[in-house]
Amino acid sequence: MQKFCQYLLTSPVLCSVMLFMNTAAFAGETSNTSQINQPQIITSPNTKVQNIAEDKTTAQVTSVSQLSDVQTTDWAFQALQSLVERYGCIAGYPNSTYRGNRALTRYEFAAGLNACLDRVNELIATATGDLVNKQDLATLQKLQQDFSAELATLRGRVDAVEARTAEVEANRFSTTTKLQGEVVTVVSDVLSGNTVNGAEITEKNTTLGLRARIELVTSFTGQDTLFTRIQADNIFSPNIGTPEGNLFFAGEDGTTNTSIDALYYKFPLGKNTEVIALANAGAADDLTNTINLFDGDGSLGALSTFGTRNPIYNQINGAGLGITYNFSQQLGLSLGYLSGTANNPTFNNGLFNGSYGALAQLTVQPSDRISIGLTYINSYNQPLLTGSNAATFQDIAAIQGLPEEEVGFSSNSYGVQASIGITNKIVLGGWAGYTNSRSLRGNRGDVDIWNYAVTLGFPDLGTKGSLAGIIAGMEPKVTNSTLAGLAEDADTSYHLEAFYQYKLSDNITITPGVIWLTAPDHNNDNDDVVIGALRTTFSF
Repeated sequence: MQKFCQYLLTSPVLCSVMLFMNTAAFAGETSNTSQINQPQIITSPNTKVQNIAEDKTTAQVTSVSQLSDVQTTDWAFQALQSLVERYGCIAGYPNSTYRGNRALTRYEFAAGLNACLDRVNELIATATGDLVNKQDLATLQKLQQDFSAELATLRGRVDAVEARTAEVEANRFSTTTKLQGEVVTVVSDVLSGNTVNGAEITEKNTTLGLRARIELVTSFTGQDTLFTRIQADNIFSPNIGTPEGNLFFAGEDGTTNTSIDALYYKFPLGKNTEVIALANAGAADDLTNTINLFDGDGSLGALSTFGTRNPIYNQINGAGLGITYNFSQQLGLSLGYLSGTANNPTFNNGLFNGSYGALAQLTVQPSDRISIGLTYINSYNQPLLTGSNAATFQDIAAIQGLPEEEVGFSSNSYGVQASIGITNKIVLGGWAGYTNSRSLRGNRGDVDIWNYAVTLGFPDLGTKGSLAGIIAGMEPKVTNSTLAGLAEDADTSYHLEAFYQYKLSDNITITPGVIWLTAPDHNNDNDDVVIGALRTTFSF
């Protein structure tokens, strides 16, 4: 051990002391030349990925000859041999390599040295013979003094981490449940347009409303999700005499009533199958991918109902069951059934006799940049939520000559949706939807309804996390009708929408936007209408 100090201070043994001790193993590497076990980053528009280095385990060696990349001709061979055979301080990688030429940090040096000193103290305490002599101890004590500042810093950092961990554990909401929420505030007004369908637009005052949500996300196994959402919403959608241009995040009547807005349990069934059971307020986006960059459920993305997703999806909501089976990473099939009157025992209601929507969708993703959805929906007493008055069956009870509770009509809808990432900064999308509805009571007849849209998105425009969007299309329009009292829409109205979602911080986004409707309600006699909205989303 006479040359112990010299070897310890001048040789790559320091690397072994830092990285390959019995008592410490470090994950990741800092060498500029080694790329072994480096993590990969996968980029996908539907996937959030974390860059996490895998932990590496070390293997204790009893002889320096076990290290395949250490040769007897290496200038540090004797130092390594001494530390292995006298102190048992050296460990190698699982593939029997040592990698003595890689760089290290002062923190790694301090941690490794401290671990080796602990090993020396252990040998002394257990009286394992004269493995350590007085000169060795003097050298080690000097090194410990020389690096006392680094060791103190390391101890301080560990103490701080332990204190913060203890605080988190003491104040955490639940061992299985995450609490999250958001508040959406909206200022909106009709900026232009006076007359629609012969009536003056009277609701042209600027309004301020909010939608508040508290969500409990629980997992019992780490793979399942129990989701509970409590919501209050008093946002008004401007009344312009037609459902066209309505706002997706608006409440039903503008009153502030708090209720359980959504409740579902999602769990895997085998390797490729996922099941979701919905007790309340289920929607199409809970069952499948709506293939639209702007579908942010009203919190983010598009402002209008039409711009959020293909209108045929809005025919399915309520309580029920959904199953998704993934044949591969490129192909998946989603099936779902939701009833809007599942808890109502009265006549023509209930889980199977009342309103319902049944969905089947084949989702194809040939690459990370391309997604295509082929959708079929069969529904009963579930009108479209946006479009002309005729397309959304505003007067279906009067047309059928029946009381509201006796109205009956069924619909078959077909849709195709696509999203193509042209570049990382430009995403082209769109959809087309066709609905055939048939009156089952009173006046009988069929109605054909079409809609389509083209979307253009600019992710990370201006700042990372921001999004600019343009939507152009035709809201649902009756193109053919054999139902007495329901005429075809005479003209064509176009929906033009633009917004810029600016990410102010991780928890705040501000989205100004405008919606321009030409010939509202598919009637050229109506004034063009422009609706302005400013949405601010606070989330935690």
